[in-house]
Amino acid sequence: MPRQRVSNEDDIKAYRLLAKKLGLKMTPQRLQIFDALMSMKGHPSAEDVFEAVRPKVPSMSLDTVYRTLALLEHHGAISRVQHADDKARYDSETRRHCHLVCTRCRAIEDFYWPEIEELQAPDETAQWGKIERRYLELRGICRDCLAKDARQ
Repeated sequence: MPRQRVSNEDDIKAYRLLAKKLGLKMTPQRLQIFDALMSMKGHPSAEDVFEAVRPKVPSMSLDTVYRTLALLEHHGAISRVQHADDKARYDSETRRHCHLVCTRCRAIEDFYWPEIEELQAPDETAQWGKIERRYLELRGICRDCLAKDARQ
Protein backbone atom coordinates (compact mmCIF):
# COMPACT_ATOMS: atom_id res chain seq x y z
CA MET A 1 0.00 0.00 0.00
CA PRO A 2 2.92 2.47 0.25
CA ARG A 3 2.84 5.09 -2.44
CA GLN A 4 4.81 4.61 -5.61
CA ARG A 5 6.98 7.61 -6.43
CA VAL A 6 8.26 8.69 -9.79
CA SER A 7 11.91 9.60 -10.00
CA ASN A 8 13.12 12.67 -8.16
CA GLU A 9 14.20 14.12 -11.51
CA ASP A 10 10.58 14.01 -12.72
CA ASP A 11 9.38 15.48 -9.42
CA ILE A 12 11.88 18.35 -9.67
CA LYS A 13 10.81 19.07 -13.28
CA ALA A 14 7.19 19.15 -12.14
CA TYR A 15 8.09 21.46 -9.25
CA ARG A 16 10.01 23.81 -11.54
CA LEU A 17 6.99 24.00 -13.85
CA LEU A 18 4.65 24.63 -10.92
CA ALA A 19 6.92 27.32 -9.49
CA LYS A 20 7.10 29.05 -12.88
CA LYS A 21 3.32 28.83 -13.35
CA LEU A 22 2.69 30.32 -9.88
CA GLY A 23 5.41 32.93 -10.20
CA LEU A 24 7.39 31.52 -7.27
CA LYS A 25 11.08 32.24 -7.07
CA MET A 26 13.08 29.03 -7.44
CA THR A 27 15.65 29.27 -4.67
CA PRO A 28 18.20 26.55 -3.92
CA GLN A 29 16.69 26.20 -0.43
CA ARG A 30 13.17 25.64 -1.79
CA LEU A 31 14.49 23.14 -4.29
CA GLN A 32 16.34 21.19 -1.58
CA ILE A 33 13.26 21.18 0.67
CA PHE A 34 11.01 20.00 -2.14
CA ASP A 35 13.52 17.33 -3.21
CA ALA A 36 13.83 16.06 0.39
CA LEU A 37 10.06 15.93 0.82
CA MET A 38 9.59 14.04 -2.44
CA SER A 39 12.30 11.51 -1.63
CA MET A 40 11.09 10.76 1.90
CA LYS A 41 8.72 7.88 2.47
CA GLY A 42 5.59 8.34 4.46
CA HIS A 43 4.40 11.68 5.72
CA PRO A 44 7.36 13.56 7.20
CA SER A 45 7.12 16.44 9.65
CA ALA A 46 8.85 19.78 9.06
CA GLU A 47 11.52 18.63 11.51
CA ASP A 48 12.08 15.44 9.46
CA VAL A 49 12.51 17.51 6.29
CA PHE A 50 14.86 19.89 8.13
CA GLU A 51 17.05 16.99 9.31
CA ALA A 52 17.20 15.60 5.76
CA VAL A 53 18.19 18.96 4.26
CA ARG A 54 20.61 20.21 6.91
CA PRO A 55 23.60 18.06 5.82
CA LYS A 56 23.30 19.46 2.29
CA VAL A 57 22.56 23.05 3.33
CA PRO A 58 24.03 23.64 6.82
CA SER A 59 22.84 27.26 6.86
CA MET A 60 19.19 26.18 6.41
CA SER A 61 16.93 27.18 9.29
CA LEU A 62 13.91 25.30 10.57
CA ASP A 63 11.91 28.50 10.01
CA THR A 64 12.81 28.40 6.29
CA VAL A 65 11.55 24.82 6.11
CA TYR A 66 8.27 25.77 7.82
CA ARG A 67 7.75 28.79 5.55
CA THR A 68 8.55 26.81 2.41
CA LEU A 69 6.22 23.96 3.37
CA ALA A 70 3.46 26.50 4.10
CA LEU A 71 4.05 28.12 0.71
CA LEU A 72 3.95 24.76 -1.09
CA GLU A 73 0.78 23.85 0.78
CA HIS A 74 -0.84 27.19 -0.03
CA HIS A 75 -0.24 26.59 -3.74
CA GLY A 76 -1.45 22.98 -3.67
CA ALA A 77 1.92 21.34 -4.36
CA ILE A 78 1.68 19.40 -1.08
CA SER A 79 -0.92 18.93 1.63
CA ARG A 80 -0.75 18.91 5.39
CA VAL A 81 -2.00 15.93 7.38
CA GLN A 82 -2.79 16.59 11.02
CA HIS A 83 -1.31 13.67 12.88
CA ALA A 84 -2.46 11.81 15.96
CA ASP A 85 0.37 13.37 17.99
CA ASP A 86 -0.72 16.89 16.94
CA LYS A 87 2.39 17.26 14.82
CA ALA A 88 1.65 18.33 11.25
CA ARG A 89 2.93 15.93 8.62
CA TYR A 90 3.30 16.75 4.96
CA ASP A 91 2.12 14.76 2.00
CA SER A 92 3.59 15.18 -1.46
CA GLU A 93 0.95 12.94 -3.04
CA THR A 94 -1.44 15.39 -4.69
CA ARG A 95 -3.83 12.85 -6.18
CA ARG A 96 -7.01 12.51 -4.11
CA HIS A 97 -6.51 9.82 -1.53
CA CYS A 98 -7.37 8.80 2.01
CA HIS A 99 -5.23 7.91 5.04
CA LEU A 100 -4.91 4.99 7.42
CA VAL A 101 -3.47 6.12 10.76
CA CYS A 102 -2.14 3.75 13.40
CA THR A 103 -3.08 4.99 16.86
CA ARG A 104 -0.14 3.10 18.42
CA CYS A 105 2.93 3.72 16.27
CA ARG A 106 1.46 6.76 14.50
CA ALA A 107 2.28 5.43 11.01
CA ILE A 108 0.27 6.95 8.16
CA GLU A 109 -0.40 5.11 4.91
CA ASP A 110 -2.21 6.31 1.81
CA PHE A 111 -5.03 4.38 0.22
CA TYR A 112 -7.21 5.17 -2.75
CA TRP A 113 -11.00 4.98 -2.67
CA PRO A 114 -12.41 6.71 -5.76
CA GLU A 115 -15.99 5.93 -4.74
CA ILE A 116 -15.74 8.37 -1.82
CA GLU A 117 -15.95 11.23 -4.33
CA GLU A 118 -19.23 9.87 -5.68
CA LEU A 119 -21.01 9.78 -2.31
CA GLN A 120 -23.60 12.46 -1.71
CA ALA A 121 -22.98 14.59 1.36
CA PRO A 122 -25.92 14.69 3.80
CA ASP A 123 -28.51 17.39 3.06
CA GLU A 124 -27.68 19.39 6.20
CA THR A 125 -24.17 20.09 4.84
CA ALA A 126 -25.69 22.23 2.07
CA GLN A 127 -26.95 24.64 4.74
CA TRP A 128 -23.48 24.88 6.26
CA GLY A 129 -21.92 26.31 3.11
CA LYS A 130 -19.85 25.05 0.18
CA ILE A 131 -17.89 21.80 0.48
CA GLU A 132 -14.58 22.20 -1.38
CA ARG A 133 -12.94 18.86 -0.74
CA ARG A 134 -13.48 15.56 1.00
CA TYR A 135 -11.00 13.96 3.31
CA LEU A 136 -11.22 10.55 4.89
CA GLU A 137 -9.01 9.22 7.63
CA LEU A 138 -9.42 5.79 9.15
CA ARG A 139 -7.76 5.19 12.52
CA GLY A 140 -6.91 1.89 14.11
CA ILE A 141 -4.00 -0.44 14.84
CA CYS A 142 -1.69 -1.38 11.94
CA ARG A 143 -0.69 -4.96 11.12
CA ASP A 144 2.85 -4.43 12.47
CA CYS A 145 1.54 -3.36 15.88
CA LEU A 146 -0.98 -6.23 15.88
CA ALA A 147 1.85 -8.66 15.07
CA LYS A 148 3.92 -7.29 17.98
CA ASP A 149 0.94 -7.84 20.29
CA ALA A 150 0.57 -11.42 19.08
CA ARG A 151 4.27 -12.17 19.75
CA GLN A 152 4.09 -10.87 23.34
